[in-house]
Amino acid sequence: MKNDYEEVDHFQEEVESGFDFKALLPKILRVWPWILLSLATCLGVAYYMTQKATPIYRISSKFFIKDADNSFSFLETPGFNQDQGIGLTNETIILRSRPIAEATLDKLNFQVEYYEEGTFILKELYRNTPIVVEVDWQFPQLLNAPIKVDWVSQTDYTISFDSPGYTQYFPDGSSEGISDLPTATYKFGEWVETPQYKLRISNTSGTSEGSCQVILRNKEYLVNNYSLGLIVSLSEKNSSILDLALLRANRAKAEDYLNTLMETYLQLELEEKNEMANRTINFIDSQVAGVADSLQVFENELRNFRSSNKTFNLSNESSTVFNQLTDIENNLAQERLKTRYYQSLKEYLVREDYNQIVVPSGLGIDDPYLNGLIENLLSKQVERSRLMSSQTESSPLVREVNKNLDDLNSQISEILDRVEINNQMVINDLENRKAQIESSFRDLPAAEQNLIRIQRQQTLTENIYNFLSEKRAESAISKASNTPSNKIIEYAKGGSLQVSPNPTRNYSAAAFAGILIPILFVFIREFIKTKIDEPKFLERRLKFPVLSNILYNDSKENLVVFNSGKSGISEGFRSLRSNIRFLVPKDKQLTFMITSTISGEGKTFCAMNLASVYSLTGKKTVLIGCDMRKPKIFDDFKLKNDVGLSSYLSGQEDDWRKIVKHSEYENLDLVLSGPIPPNPSELLFSVDFEKLIKELRSAYDVVILDTPPVGLVSETLDLIAQVDFTLFVFRQGYSDKAFIDAVNGLKDQKGIKNIYGIFNGLDASKLAYGGYGYSYGYGYGYYEEDKKKRKRFSF
Repeated sequence: MKNDYEEVDHFQEEVESGFDFKALLPKILRVWPWILLSLATCLGVAYYMTQKATPIYRISSKFFIKDADNSFSFLETPGFNQDQGIGLTNETIILRSRPIAEATLDKLNFQVEYYEEGTFILKELYRNTPIVVEVDWQFPQLLNAPIKVDWVSQTDYTISFDSPGYTQYFPDGSSEGISDLPTATYKFGEWVETPQYKLRISNTSGTSEGSCQVILRNKEYLVNNYSLGLIVSLSEKNSSILDLALLRANRAKAEDYLNTLMETYLQLELEEKNEMANRTINFIDSQVAGVADSLQVFENELRNFRSSNKTFNLSNESSTVFNQLTDIENNLAQERLKTRYYQSLKEYLVREDYNQIVVPSGLGIDDPYLNGLIENLLSKQVERSRLMSSQTESSPLVREVNKNLDDLNSQISEILDRVEINNQMVINDLENRKAQIESSFRDLPAAEQNLIRIQRQQTLTENIYNFLSEKRAESAISKASNTPSNKIIEYAKGGSLQVSPNPTRNYSAAAFAGILIPILFVFIREFIKTKIDEPKFLERRLKFPVLSNILYNDSKENLVVFNSGKSGISEGFRSLRSNIRFLVPKDKQLTFMITSTISGEGKTFCAMNLASVYSLTGKKTVLIGCDMRKPKIFDDFKLKNDVGLSSYLSGQEDDWRKIVKHSEYENLDLVLSGPIPPNPSELLFSVDFEKLIKELRSAYDVVILDTPPVGLVSETLDLIAQVDFTLFVFRQGYSDKAFIDAVNGLKDQKGIKNIYGIFNGLDASKLAYGGYGYSYGYGYGYYEEDKKKRKRFSF
């Protein structure tokens, strides 16, 4: 039998894991009331937090961004091209930039927020407010905390400051904390000025009593809040439609902001487009101003000359000369206008003053290459300006645009050098032709020469004036026909999509936490527990059999077998006696010892009651108290410890029969430990002790030794050789798990055989497996002496 057990035990040792998860489940089921309580508590907390949290909604809109198309892209180097992703990224940055947010907020009155008190939270009011607050931002104001306004009449109101602290904002942009503001009463419709604030409150509800709370926000706070809070994302992959969204408590307010933001963006885009036409118109106006004055002078001079000389028409020859000179001078005037444009363009490029550049096509300069480059230059400048509203010079996007501008600047400058040379050649040719015609002009009569001169100047000025006026009209028409490239696809609509709090998620999380917390507590408690609680744990870890489990004794009597013979504890000792029958041959004399690792595990209690059950079977039994350091047995049997084992071993008594005391119970004798000697270890090692054991073996059927704990004294191990087997006592909730390894070491390292275990102090109500198998067999809850009530639940 021993060999079989050792093989099975060795197999269990190999497959044994450190933590018994199977044993954990019954312990979790035992704490179900705590799980219900934790679940109810967590759900209650989740309900309060859900009701306390301000509902946040997602409000969204759709905005179309036109793909960047450039008809002159074939002229650009690959470094100039931007793919769709970069363009959309830039627009996303611009939409979330502070300048766009500031321009949008300038059109909205968001600096005063109105609230009414709800059950758990303040609810923001928008549009339909009971009062209207006008704020003079040229004076200090109180920000970022509720200002309470109460009124009990239509004429007066009381303003109070219940928040522990406010931010004092000053017109120069600085701020500081302030508190302890006094309550005061004022009249509706009148400006109220104090060192802390200046405002006017009007009662728009018409009610004679009411209450409202107001929070003031400065522009800087709103710009940061809305620019950082805007969510921009692609509506679909590979599309150029953006989803603009805000997470806000007030849906109508968020709708207004998103719609105004898109309209402001389109307005600014249109202004950027019109800026090019405005520059062309301004340039033409600067040229027309002098031409108009000259035209007026020449017209007056021509009229006066004709009136004084009575000459109104030119001769055929004069008309021919006049027409030729007029055509040449018209061409010269246009070429000189181009020269002035080229020179001003070169100056702008040198200064990098791109905001003043006019597109050549607006002045009738039909050079597609130059027009394309300048349009690209202006487009890059616009892009740079928009990027700089939200980024710095060191950002990668800005550096890339700056590089593109530098490259375009260099290309345009090179082209202008060549164009100016060509233009000067055309001017020189026209002036030579003009000089040839003027040579024939001198052969005409003096009167006709003067008339041709005056009329030629008047016609030339008039042609230049008409040309500039035509170009100005074209630019004005182009400006009027400009429309934004982008457009609003879908205006913002709040709907009912509540982002937070999410009741389903909150309650699910609360339910999970409510169940998990008690389970986690049980798990941690079991994980850090160092005491042996489970019989199965002891049976798996111990490398020798556990013969019996002894129930917990909650009575004051230690002699349970004699005093409570029908109890479950007594049945446990009877079961132990039956199991011992399989350890030794039938009717063989028994000599065994009972010990434990430390004091308090119940070895003496087990020794006394095991001796009791043997005496009840009619076997002559003697119980020897070998623990001479802490004698205990005498007190339970109501005997005096005046003589005993120490007396015999020390030589004070030479006859062992004189130290044997008879108990009041039949067949049960005792050898008490006797007076405490100074050298108990040496006495147990003496020859007299071996002689005593031999004498007792011959006189008694059962000899039981109650020895000292092996973990405290060394002599106990030496006694093992004098007995048939040894019973090690472990106590539930008292013995450390480390004791199991220590006792296993006796078998593995010291080679001690015939060791068996007893699990003492078993409380079946605390077992992970319900205690059924350990309690039912011993009559727990069945025998009439068992009056102990089970606990319903406990930690």
